[in-house]
Amino acid sequence: MANVQNLTELLKDAKEKGYAVGSFSARYTKLIAPIIRAAMHTHSPAIVQLSEKEVIRHKVGVKEFADEFFRVIKELDPQVPLALHLDHTKTLDVIRQAIDAGFTSVMIDASELGFEENVEVTKKVAAMAHPVKVTVEAELGKIGTTDFVETDTDEELYTDPQEAAEFVRRTGVDCLAVSVGTAHGVYTVRQPKVDYARLEQINRLTEVPLVLHGGSGVPSEMVVKAAQLPGGGVSKVNIATDLELAMLAVVGRQGHLTESEFNGYSEELIEKSRDAVQALVEDKIENYLLSKDRA
Repeated sequence: MANVQNLTELLKDAKEKGYAVGSFSARYTKLIAPIIRAAMHTHSPAIVQLSEKEVIRHKVGVKEFADEFFRVIKELDPQVPLALHLDHTKTLDVIRQAIDAGFTSVMIDASELGFEENVEVTKKVAAMAHPVKVTVEAELGKIGTTDFVETDTDEELYTDPQEAAEFVRRTGVDCLAVSVGTAHGVYTVRQPKVDYARLEQINRLTEVPLVLHGGSGVPSEMVVKAAQLPGGGVSKVNIATDLELAMLAVVGRQGHLTESEFNGYSEELIEKSRDAVQALVEDKIENYLLSKDRA
C-alpha cells in the first residue's frame, strides 16, 4: 500500500536530519482521518497509534482500528509516509492481533520487569514481528505518568545508557523508548524536563531511533532541542492526551468516552471535533516536531 511504512523506513530521515515524527494516538476510529489529513496538509510523515490500554478503556477493537486506517488511506490516497503503530502493549496476544490486522509496527512494554526478563520478552516479540517486516519498539527505564492511561504507576526510572546499548544489541529491537524526564498524561503538578546529556549518551551507544513518550504538554522548545541534538536526538514523539482533550472540548465532556459513545454524537459535532484534532496535529507537526514538508 502506497506510503505505509514500518518505523525503520519512516524514522531513518528524521534521525539523520534532526527532526521528529509525531506518533498520534487517535483513540477513536473517527479520529484517524484528521491525523492523516493533517499529515497530508503539512506534507509531513506521521504515525497513527493505539495502545492496549486504549483498546480496553475506549472499547475499540485492534482490527476495527486497522481496518479504518486502511479505509482512510484508500479514500484519501495520501502521498506522505505513514505508519500504523501499536503503542504500549504487554500482552503477546494483542501484539499478534495487531500484526495480523496489518499494523506496521508494535511496541512491547516489558519495562516493569527486570532487565533480563525485558530482554527475553522483547526477543519473543521481535521473532513474531520481524519475519513479516513489522518493526518493534521496546521500553527501557520507566516513564512516569500523570494519568495512568499508558502505565499503572507514576514511578520513574531513567534509562541507563550502558544498559540501553546492551538491550538493543541483545534484542534486535528497531527503536527504543527512553525515560529521560517526560511523563504520560497532562502535567498538573510536576513539570516536564528532558535530560539531554543522557539522551546524547544513549544515542552515541545505540544505532536505533529513540522515542520520547509523554509528548503532550512538553514545551515545544524542549522537544525541538531533543530532536536536534548533534548525532541524533529523539526521532519519534508520542502525542496522545492533547488530541483527546481537543475532541472533548468540542463535545463538552471531561474524562474519556468509549468508541460507541463518541460515535453517538451528531455528525456535525463529530466533524467539528475532527477539525479541532486536525488543527492540533498540524500545529504539532509545524511548531513542535519540525516535520512539516519532510515527507
